[in-house]
Amino acid sequence: MMNRVPGDAENAHSSSVESCPSLRDVHSINPAQLMARIESYEGREKKGISDVRRTFCLFVTFDLLFITLLWIIELNVKGGIETTLEKEVLHYDYSSSYFDIFLLAVFRFKVLILAYAMCRLRHWWAIAFTTAVTSAFLLAKVIISQLFSQGAFGYVLPIISFILAWIETWFLDFKVLPQEAEEENRFLIAQDASERAALLHPGVLSDGQFYSPPESVAGSDEDSEEKQDSEKPIV
Repeated sequence: MMNRVPGDAENAHSSSVESCPSLRDVHSINPAQLMARIESYEGREKKGISDVRRTFCLFVTFDLLFITLLWIIELNVKGGIETTLEKEVLHYDYSSSYFDIFLLAVFRFKVLILAYAMCRLRHWWAIAFTTAVTSAFLLAKVIISQLFSQGAFGYVLPIISFILAWIETWFLDFKVLPQEAEEENRFLIAQDASERAALLHPGVLSDGQFYSPPESVAGSDEDSEEKQDSEKPIV
């Protein structure tokens, strides 16, 4: 029984020591490094938009410009931009016009830039909506329309538009949102660690914070001895 009690006490002590690894880790962290890391995270927040989100917005812009370029080439190939533009826009026909694919790219651009650049949304619902609309529209257009009978552009524009929409979805869901969430978690951990380090490492006191006791008067001991000798009665 006596052997069991010290053993239990030792196990409890070891478990209590193991339960506080974070305190030992914080004690070993340099507070200057923590402050530098926090300042770097705060600088990123002041920029308003992360680098990976900016890359996503650039890719969305590339999507619009690339589809616009292909549509202009298609208009020029069919016999002149003005004539074909009037035919596809003013006399729009769902089964033979590419104007709706261009409008689909404009739709994706406006929704994604509004959601992820201006509103800085941190959810996937906007990209899911645009990709679902794009996929459904293109599948219906390929099945119902007569695009395949109009040459190479009957294949190129729908396929390129479909691929770009899904690349945007993949990039946001697997790159933008996870990386921003990881950076935010690192910022919170570094901030919490800096607060603990400030409690464990109060820092070196400055010159003005040192306490200096009042200086003793020089020769005070000698004066007290002379005073005691003068007060002694003369025998």
